[in-house]
Amino acid sequence: MCATPIGNLQDITLRALETLKNVNLIAAEDTRHTHKLLNHFAIKTPLTSYHQHNEKSKAAELIAYLKADNDVALVSDAGMPGISDPGEVLVREAILAGIEVDVIPGPSAFTSGLVLSGLPCTPFYFAGFMPTSEKARKDALNKLKDVVATQIFYEAPHRLQKFLQDVLATRGDIELVIARELTKLHQEIIRGRVSAVLQRLAEVPARGELVVFLSAPVTEVPSVPSSWGEEITGLLQAGLEQKAAFKVLAEKYQVPKREIYNAFIKEKDKKTTGC
Repeated sequence: MCATPIGNLQDITLRALETLKNVNLIAAEDTRHTHKLLNHFAIKTPLTSYHQHNEKSKAAELIAYLKADNDVALVSDAGMPGISDPGEVLVREAILAGIEVDVIPGPSAFTSGLVLSGLPCTPFYFAGFMPTSEKARKDALNKLKDVVATQIFYEAPHRLQKFLQDVLATRGDIELVIARELTKLHQEIIRGRVSAVLQRLAEVPARGELVVFLSAPVTEVPSVPSSWGEEITGLLQAGLEQKAAFKVLAEKYQVPKREIYNAFIKEKDKKTTGC
């Protein structure tokens, strides 16, 4: 199991280079992508594909190859194989077959982003990619509501805004951090509340590889309603429907939706009258 750079090729370790040069075969998530890495370091080791669509069938083939006294290095497109990338099946099958498994540690996007986020590093909960359908995604986020830890997600740029809308609907306007294009030329760390980040993304959509960090759920619930109207306004500006926004705060503060509605009307009247 061989970690490879998540962006900057200079992040590869000396052990990784030595391993990739000396094994009999490299199993790669995308041979075209890995070929560029090997060419950069003048490594001539043969490649074979090992990805999510052939993971189970190819594992049996690689186990047979390993049993014939060969060494194989498994790599993903970036980072550590097996972490939201193919690898878990092959490791399990190798262990069952009595084949020695080792790891060459190296870059990892979620640990790199976590230490840059400014959020608590312990405890953390790594969730990986969320389901693509809205209902399944909301269900998954709801199941994590009581996990008191910094929660970490991988997300694709074209799904990011929908994911954050679902975070608003299930968690409220919490603090979050987005780590984008880690170790690359255009690395960026975006911090703020969900509503503010959504407003920013509406103007400048995110691109590249993303890791999202959600702050831990608040265990103590404030009882003072003075800011409820402002919170509702922020949720609405971020694109949440009025009914859904009332529900978010009602669940957050454990009060009837009518109280949230009254706070919103009061805030609205205050802005209208200037008093």
